[in-house]
Amino acid sequence: MYKKHDGQITIAEFYSPFGNLDPKNRWVQVANLIPWSHLEERYAQQFCNDNGAPAINFRMALGTLIIKQMTGHSDDIVIQDILENPYMQFLIGLHEFTIKAPFAQSSVTNFRKYISADMLAEANEYIFGKRNSDDNDNPPTDGVDNNEESPKQSDKPNRGTLMHDATCTPANIGYPTDVNLLNEAREKLEGIVDVLYPYSANRVKPRTYRNNARRDYMSFSKVRKPRKKSIHKAIKRQLQYVKRTLGHVDSLIKEVGENHLTLRQKEWLFTIRKLYQQQQDMYTSGSHSVQNRIVSISQPHVRPIVRGKVKAPVEFGAKVSISLIDGYAYVDKIGWNGYSEESLLIPAIEQYKALHGYYPEAVLADKIYRNRSNLNYCKERNIRLSGPKLGRPSKDTVKQSKKQEKQDSSERNAVEGKFGEGKTKYGLNRIMAQLKDSSETVIMMSFFCMNISKRLRSLLQHFLLMIDYGMKIENSMVFE
Repeated sequence: MYKKHDGQITIAEFYSPFGNLDPKNRWVQVANLIPWSHLEERYAQQFCNDNGAPAINFRMALGTLIIKQMTGHSDDIVIQDILENPYMQFLIGLHEFTIKAPFAQSSVTNFRKYISADMLAEANEYIFGKRNSDDNDNPPTDGVDNNEESPKQSDKPNRGTLMHDATCTPANIGYPTDVNLLNEAREKLEGIVDVLYPYSANRVKPRTYRNNARRDYMSFSKVRKPRKKSIHKAIKRQLQYVKRTLGHVDSLIKEVGENHLTLRQKEWLFTIRKLYQQQQDMYTSGSHSVQNRIVSISQPHVRPIVRGKVKAPVEFGAKVSISLIDGYAYVDKIGWNGYSEESLLIPAIEQYKALHGYYPEAVLADKIYRNRSNLNYCKERNIRLSGPKLGRPSKDTVKQSKKQEKQDSSERNAVEGKFGEGKTKYGLNRIMAQLKDSSETVIMMSFFCMNISKRLRSLLQHFLLMIDYGMKIENSMVFE
């Protein structure tokens, strides 16, 4: 059951034994920035209106995720932060300061489940996209005008700049070597055998040779730089152990069923079967690659992302493509399999036009985006795509084009800086969530919080400009 929350709470209505809240506090500004009532509609659709226990309201759920992402704390520490900070309690929608936890620690996991990445993408575009559709000459103000509409005229000249790029957000997994994965699979299968065999008819534990398997793995793992022949031998042994133990598991399941296993153990078993088949095929064929390769048993959705960079040629996590407009980031795609990001450029430009009512004047992107279809598309719409033209350049335009390329490269550092900001401050360097949907929510929440911080800086800058302008007016009146 879900009951809608009024959402709009003023600091005058919030009771705190420490005195009145400061309206300039960042948590108060974040609370005033978000249109809670509008964004709550889709969240409420997931719950029944007249059945079940009352669900936690949207403001408390989203406010908690914002606090967690902006502080970088774990789920249990976030609850302690909220109990110690009246401003955070105001952000999540409480009417008075309390020392009692408003929800359990496990509820934070449910928040990431109910607030999906698609919901956050819509909220991100609704809050920041409408404001960016205004002319850049008008500085942003607090609040959101729900009656404001983006212009839809198609005859407007091109304006603005669109930056597009992609990065990888690594998952919280160890570096996946074949021997380590097979050893982990063997240990999990042995745990499943320990659960099932007491329910069998003879109640005798099957022989799995786990001590010998552990000894073989430890002797291999202690070698600092193992040779190719020793790696091949270690994989063969671990494959034999996994095959034997997997056969015992199949026999026990056929006899006693899977009802005694937990849901996680069933998921592990399904993943281990695929992992064993992949590793066996690679061992037999002598190959080191396979389609949809599993690199983590606990997170089977994670795939290797080849980046081609010296520091990290391969990363393991989600590939994220974003568009950067006026300093605000919009996520175009989150993919766990490798994909070609240049195909996302045209949809990103069309999204820019739908948001602003006109095409961008320039698109700043890597060389990988400069294929013929993208170049022809931009040429037809009078959009300048950064980088050199195809073919041999003329002598007259070499100097001018190099100057333009240098300027574009300098401006495009903003999107690289946005990735750096997300990985150093907002947790994109290591996604701690385990599930696929939860990980996508965390990724989207990182960019959402970066946009919130960008808006708060813009409000502060606008406030300082107004003060400076007022002081100039006052000084001019004094001199007169």
